[in-house]
Formats: sequence, structure tokens, C-alpha cells
Amino acid sequence: MLNALEVFTTVVVGLMVGVEFSVAFVMNPIFNALPEDSGQLGHAHGGRMLGAVMPVWYIGSLVLVAVWAVAGWHHHGTGLVIAAAALLILSVIMSLLLLVPINNQGKTWTPENRPADWKDQMNRWTRFHYVRVAVIIAAFALLVAALA
Repeated sequence: MLNALEVFTTVVVGLMVGVEFSVAFVMNPIFNALPEDSGQLGHAHGGRMLGAVMPVWYIGSLVLVAVWAVAGWHHHGTGLVIAAAALLILSVIMSLLLLVPINNQGKTWTPENRPADWKDQMNRWTRFHYVRVAVIIAAFALLVAALA
């Protein structure tokens, strides 16, 4: 049963990392290459769509990692799992304090109501997102190492 939990948790976290990686290095560059209004509308739609899904995914991943740490307390790799949990906690804190406030504004913007500095705000979100992606990649790598 523990093995199934370990594999399931690693897959869930890995998929989350893949989505966030593709936002950073695929979707945002595509949106940024579109004509101004189209790119901004794409960012807003992505913010609404992923803003609804990602909180559940982040918290769910953290819960799964915590259950793994407790269930496998006396097994090999528990320290790595705990370290991964700490990184996922950091990613949630970063999200709540840095990324969600910008996203909550950006997802309501239209070409008619966006602020003059909307590109600066999106660039700030992107920089924070790069750091968050690095954090969750590290958490995923720790989980993979704990399986080995």
C-alpha cells in the first residue's frame, strides 16, 4: 500500500511540476508573442482557469506528501520526503503571498480596464513563478530520490 501511495504521490507532484513548467516556458512565451490585446487576454484566461485548479493541486500534493511521510516514517527516504514537504509548503506560501495577489488582479483585466503597468506586473509574476517552479522541481526530485 505504501508503494502505491509513493508512486501516486510522485506522479501527482510530477504532473503539477509539468503544468507549471509549461506555463513558465511554453504558454507565457506564446502569450507574450501575441499582439498586445490577445496576449493580455490569454494571460487573463489562463489566470482564471489555472487559478481555480492549482490551489487544489498544490494543497492536495502537500497532503499526499505528508501522508507519505507519516506512513513511511520508519522507511528509507523519509528525510527526503520531509524535505520535499517543506519545499511544497514554501511553494504554497510563495503562491499566497506573491503570486495569487497579482493573478487575482490580472485575471480580471481586459484591454479596456487593465492598468498602465500591467506588463510590469505580469513580468513580476513571471519572475516569482520561475522561482516557484524551481522550488517544486526540487521537491519532485527529492520525491523521486526517496523512491530509489
